[in-house]
Amino acid sequence: MEPYRVINARITVTLKSGVLDPQGKAIEGALGALGFSGVGHVRQGKVFDIELEGSDRAKAEADLKAMCDKLLANTVIENYAIALT
Repeated sequence: MEPYRVINARITVTLKSGVLDPQGKAIEGALGALGFSGVGHVRQGKVFDIELEGSDRAKAEADLKAMCDKLLANTVIENYAIALT
C-alpha cells in the first residue's frame, strides 16, 4: 500500500495595481492613529492554505490555477500567486 501523500499549497491573492483598495487605506489610517509612523501605501489581500491529496505536482498546480480562476480570485481585479510546499 502506497503511503498517504499530500501537497501543501499557499495561494496569495492581491489587488492588481491601479485598483482602489479602501480596506488597505482604512488599515493605513488606523495604523497611523495607533501611533505607527512612517506606514504608507497599505494593500490588503487574501491567503489560502490548501492541502491536496496525491504527489503529482503538475496536476496540483493545474488544479490550483483552475480553483483560482473559477472561485478564489476575481481575475478582473486581482492577481494570484501559487506556492507549492
